[in-house]
Amino acid sequence: MSKPIVAIVGRPNVGKSTLFNVLAGEKISIVEDTPGVTRDRIYADVTWLKYDFTIIDTGGIEPESDDEILKHMRTQAQIAIDTADVILFVVDVKQGLVDDDHKVANMLRKARKPVILVVNKVDNFDKLEMDVFEFYNLGLGEPRPVSSASKLGLGDMLDVVVENFPPNMKDEEDDEIPKIAIIGKPNVGKSSLINKILGEERVIVSNIAGTTRDAVDTLVKYNKKDFVFIDTAGLRRKSKIKETLERYSIIRTVAAIERADVAILIIDAEEGITEQDAKIAGIAHERGKGAIIAVNKWDAIEKNDKTMNRFIENIEDKLTYMLYAPKIFISAHTGQRLNRLFEMIEMVIQNQALRVATGPLNDILYEAMALNQPPSDKGKRLKIYYMTQVSIKPPTFVIFVNDKELMHFSYTRYIENKVRESFGFKGTPIHFIVRERKEK
Repeated sequence: MSKPIVAIVGRPNVGKSTLFNVLAGEKISIVEDTPGVTRDRIYADVTWLKYDFTIIDTGGIEPESDDEILKHMRTQAQIAIDTADVILFVVDVKQGLVDDDHKVANMLRKARKPVILVVNKVDNFDKLEMDVFEFYNLGLGEPRPVSSASKLGLGDMLDVVVENFPPNMKDEEDDEIPKIAIIGKPNVGKSSLINKILGEERVIVSNIAGTTRDAVDTLVKYNKKDFVFIDTAGLRRKSKIKETLERYSIIRTVAAIERADVAILIIDAEEGITEQDAKIAGIAHERGKGAIIAVNKWDAIEKNDKTMNRFIENIEDKLTYMLYAPKIFISAHTGQRLNRLFEMIEMVIQNQALRVATGPLNDILYEAMALNQPPSDKGKRLKIYYMTQVSIKPPTFVIFVNDKELMHFSYTRYIENKVRESFGFKGTPIHFIVRERKEK
């Protein structure tokens, strides 16, 4: 099921990032070795009541600017607005209503999305009540007073946010058709791959109307099985002025990955694996999606018997946290190994939904502990009582221990490796939740 997306927009310096950081709270947890997941995160997951959603911070919109950077920011904010299900429009009570707020409001009206008008920096409602009411003039309904810095009014605001989610997202039943996102940098052959798949004799294609998001969905029938392919039209590459803004184009990829079951990361064989590839892979990994790494344009490479192994080593060096992802060498141009790609997709989908019974799981756990004793600290040793699988997509396990602090990242990784040795889980990340249980 895909999470709703909430975009935070507004002029520069109205406190959007402060609001973003408060909502993201401590949620911006960085897996120790996931690259490219930096502090300048522009998206984060938020849970409110029983809803999970993703928030995106869009940088300031300057409606009338000729400055290249600001122009580009406006484009990126527009992507976020098109991608979002709900928009938080932030204004500043201290600066009052300014002309540019009206211009942003007009831009938002065209989007025909639910817009929630958030008046920030209201640290005393009684004193600033009249100043808040002034924002009724924007014609966007009731202004919601908050103070991001003092964390006031956020609950009421979030109540309104979740009320505005599209009805099918509130309790959307997972439809059975697997969704496959084709992700990667620009010009690596994402669209060519999709076109090649669509051009196969064995494929029956129908376009899906009414997909609101910024990606193109195509229903594909291959060997009597249905798949939905999501084409993300790629992340833009940095150029001189776009340094600070490149991150916004990640929004499309995040939205597509969010909706997918499996992400196929396309890497250009001629270029090798780059920093940006690693960044995009990190998003799929972090979001717990199945992953396949497809090296495209393989037909264009001079090869000997060592070329492929060297390429695989290089990928694994850069994506150490993603060793579970199977790799395949393809050519979107010639259609080389397309049938193998579909076999891989099916395998990953099955592994994402694999459930392991508690008995065999704990046999593996106790064997692992016998081979490699749990760590201890200051004379206190970690005790692991048992573990059990609590969910799928991605497979998620709860491990019960005497003291959470003693469960080091490296020991969790060790147990993960043992679980993978026994049950496979190829192509899917697996998550562990460590819970403390007081000794009886």
